[in-house]
Amino acid sequence: MASTSKKQKPGKLSPKEMIDIINKKAGGSVAYDLRKENPTDVKDWIPTGSRWLDSIICKGQVGGIPVGKYVEIAGLESTGKSYMAAQIAANAQTMGINVVYFDSESAIDPGFLTAAGCDLENLVYVQASDVEFVLSTIEDFLGFGERCLFIWDSLALTPTVSDIEGDFNPQSSMAMKSRVLSKGFQKLTQPLANTKSTLLILNQLKTNITSNIAEAMTTPYFTPGGKAPAYACSLRIWLTGRKAKASFVLDENGFRVGSEVKAKIKKSRFGTEGRECTFKILWGGEEIKICDEESWLDAVKGSESIRNAGAWYTLIYADGKEEKFQKTNWLEKLQEEKFKTRVLELMDNEVIKNFENKVGKAANFYDIEEEAVN
Repeated sequence: MASTSKKQKPGKLSPKEMIDIINKKAGGSVAYDLRKENPTDVKDWIPTGSRWLDSIICKGQVGGIPVGKYVEIAGLESTGKSYMAAQIAANAQTMGINVVYFDSESAIDPGFLTAAGCDLENLVYVQASDVEFVLSTIEDFLGFGERCLFIWDSLALTPTVSDIEGDFNPQSSMAMKSRVLSKGFQKLTQPLANTKSTLLILNQLKTNITSNIAEAMTTPYFTPGGKAPAYACSLRIWLTGRKAKASFVLDENGFRVGSEVKAKIKKSRFGTEGRECTFKILWGGEEIKICDEESWLDAVKGSESIRNAGAWYTLIYADGKEEKFQKTNWLEKLQEEKFKTRVLELMDNEVIKNFENKVGKAANFYDIEEEAVN
């Protein structure tokens, strides 16, 4: 008896039919018509707390921490990694995103999180005992389909099971963390994207100790964990501090209550690799915060609409009117709506639009001298 089923002739499948076949085989949506939907698009961004930093992350718009992706913030010691994570967690909570904080350093102070704006009632704190535990716990949470921000503080100090069960000889578990991360990140990439969850990894910058002088000059720092974080992360931000005395924020009695941080986009899938900005972080006084608005003057002072003569600056409005101010009363002037609106217009123009349209010289957006060394 002849078969009653109809066989599709070769080459006659439409793209829609192909999508249906693939999705049926996969048991879910894995194939798409990119004209209608792109699952790789980042539709939500979690603010970092620094508008200048948010403005250099994604080409052509104000971004932040991309939802649905891996993100790494790595830095030297005392450059504000944990504080930035706390600020990002607070901002995520305001967006209705669940926050799960994995702490391998047993160093998080609840008062610190509260001062940064976190709601402890809706924050889950987890002691990160080992790498495998962190990855498997994230996988379990993703299985519920909830949108979460997972913060891992820090990758460098989280041991593997082999590290815990073995001796103190580093050779006995060499490269084990890299191998575990490589497998774990592969497993979690699509679940993170599909649930619109984010894994924010905090990591340390370590000095590259090598006898190869050329390598030491071109690659002075590296991050623990092997190549897996570098490959998997859509965004990598490196934080370094200035060495000069002026880098510290001092109170009226000369005590150090903060420091200046340089944030550099080490990797970006959003078209902005190599850009950088600076801002101050207060960590030792009554206030714990990123000095966001204080950094805006440095972001816009290259604009033709900002003139400087000695201690005085002149802001030029779109209608040609001018207004003088001094750096010491910058924050006071930003309380004026008209003044603040104009400054934000200049920030968007100088930091976002000029970069997108390639207006001016590349040196205005990159640290060309440092790029030559690093």
